[in-house]
Formats: sequence, C-alpha cells, structure tokens
Amino acid sequence: MTLRCAVLTCVATSSIGMALAAPALAQPADPPPGVTAVNGSTSGSSNGSSVIPLPIPTPTGLGALAAAITQTGKPYVWGGIGPHGWDCSGLTQWAFRQVGVNLPRTTWEQAVVGARIPLYALAPGDLIVLNRDASHIGIYAGGGQVFNAYGAGVPVGLTPLSHFFIYDIRRF
Repeated sequence: MTLRCAVLTCVATSSIGMALAAPALAQPADPPPGVTAVNGSTSGSSNGSSVIPLPIPTPTGLGALAAAITQTGKPYVWGGIGPHGWDCSGLTQWAFRQVGVNLPRTTWEQAVVGARIPLYALAPGDLIVLNRDASHIGIYAGGGQVFNAYGAGVPVGLTPLSHFFIYDIRRF
C-alpha cells in the first residue's frame, strides 16, 4: 500500500509540475538539457543538470486531444481551418487554441514550437510531427494511434502511428 501511495504521489506531483510549466503561448524551444530528440538533435547543459521527460500526459495536451476528438468524422479539406473541414495543421491549431495554446498555422511552423520530447516519453496529447519531410501533424491519442486529418477521402479520426515515420514530438 505504501509503494502504491508513493507512485501515485510521484505521478500527481509530476503532472502538476508539467501543468505549471506548460507555456500559454507556443514558442520555439530546444530539447531540454541532456535529452536526445527523435530527430537525433541534443541539447547540453553547462551546469551538468539534465531533465528526463516522462511518458505522462499534460493537462494541456489531454485538453487539446479532447477538443480534437469532437471533430471526428469531418472531412479532410486541403487548407481547411474548420469548422466543416480540416487539414492536419488546421485541426491541431484549432484543438490547442481551445486550451489556450496559440500554435502557428502550418505543419512546419508547428514542428518547432513547444518542448521537444524523445520517443520513449511519448504520451497522449503530445503533438506528433510525421513523415520524413515533417509534412504531416497530429495529436498522439495513446495505444499507438494518432488523431489527425489524414488526407483526401479519409475523415478526421485515428490512424495507426505505425503508418508514419516519426519526425519529432512536441509537448505543451
């Protein structure tokens, strides 16, 4: 029983810390010190400290995922910014705006904002940049699924993450 309480306290404390650290306005960010990103870049720290991201969802990311899910079944529309049709970055921009994060408009602009997260720390609600050229973006939904506006003829919804190359992961 004591171990369970300790684990729950750790998870709750980490979640609260992440919630307090989540930026209200998306800004370009380098990986935390000592962390290797999915695309292989690293960031060092002159004082020897390091941050190890955990696979714990943030309230901001979960809120954006919940907002995005309300758009399930709507059509993909190239350049679509809603409310009747979406493209991938239009959907993620709108979803994160619902929780107070102002993302830029395009996939490539969204690919460089927020905190860079390594693959081992991927959690539901993380913004996930996809394809070798960073040409697609979605919100990780957990269970190996990405919630996204995939493409022409495919309604907004879940797509297996295994269908993509993971370019980068960003957290708010």
